Amino acid sequence: MLKAALSACQSRVDAILASHLDVLPATAPALKAAMRHGALIGGKRIRPFLVYATGELLGVDKAKLDRLAAAIECIHAYSLIHDDLPAMDDDNLRRGKPTVHIAFDEATAILAGDALQTLAFEIIAEPGSGLKPELQVAMIAALARASGYLGMCGGQAIDLASEGKSIDLNSLTELHNLKTGALIRAAVELALIAAEANERDRSALLGYAEAIGLAFQVQDDILDITSTTEELGKPQGSDLDANKSTYPKLLGLDGARQTADALVADALSALAKMPYNSQLLADFARYIVERRV
Repeated sequence: MLKAALSACQSRVDAILASHLDVLPATAPALKAAMRHGALIGGKRIRPFLVYATGELLGVDKAKLDRLAAAIECIHAYSLIHDDLPAMDDDNLRRGKPTVHIAFDEATAILAGDALQTLAFEIIAEPGSGLKPELQVAMIAALARASGYLGMCGGQAIDLASEGKSIDLNSLTELHNLKTGALIRAAVELALIAAEANERDRSALLGYAEAIGLAFQVQDDILDITSTTEELGKPQGSDLDANKSTYPKLLGLDGARQTADALVADALSALAKMPYNSQLLADFARYIVERRV
């Protein structure tokens, strides 16, 4: 069930992203091509999946969720393009293919990330979505907050400042709650806003999102050690090469695995507070720590 749902989500959001990119005029063809390369290079599409799974759990029509799924994936794609730049992580591979600054050039990669970021907000703000304007404003605010200083960008800044240093577990957790967790939480929050969810459901599902957001990063740290470059689609051991603090580095590999399992247990406990059949979200939480890529 989960495998089929993930596959369907990938196909659906890729088609939506392609449609938004295809209608852009050929004013700057290299930039448009770089945006397509960064947005449609592949990937698990876990953030769009969380938009769909949460929204459908709460009775939101899938057509109303399409633009939210596309928008959050635009933000994620932009973040990866910029993360891969020489000034950041300086990676040449992403999902087994050349990163955008390698396939094109550094300036075009910067602009492609910028353009995908702004496209995300344009997609949400478009009229004719079936969403109330006040909900669209709330969604834009939630996504901006998760993407910026108080979320992903702030976390990335802390990550860069921490390279070559030893930071404690609390600091590492704060870093990844911002850098990785904020956007995963935002995926669930966008669906909650679309559903005009009550406080009980908001509390339970945001608790779930926060737990799996951190579990996802812990598992990423584990995979950086235990998977191959071919499996990861990017250089294996890049965190170690950059002398970054990671969960395995601080806790050992077994300790990191125990932490990931405990976070999944927290996520399942949060779901148990809801009166809905949330099996798909429960299966997804387990998938987070069982995946190999």
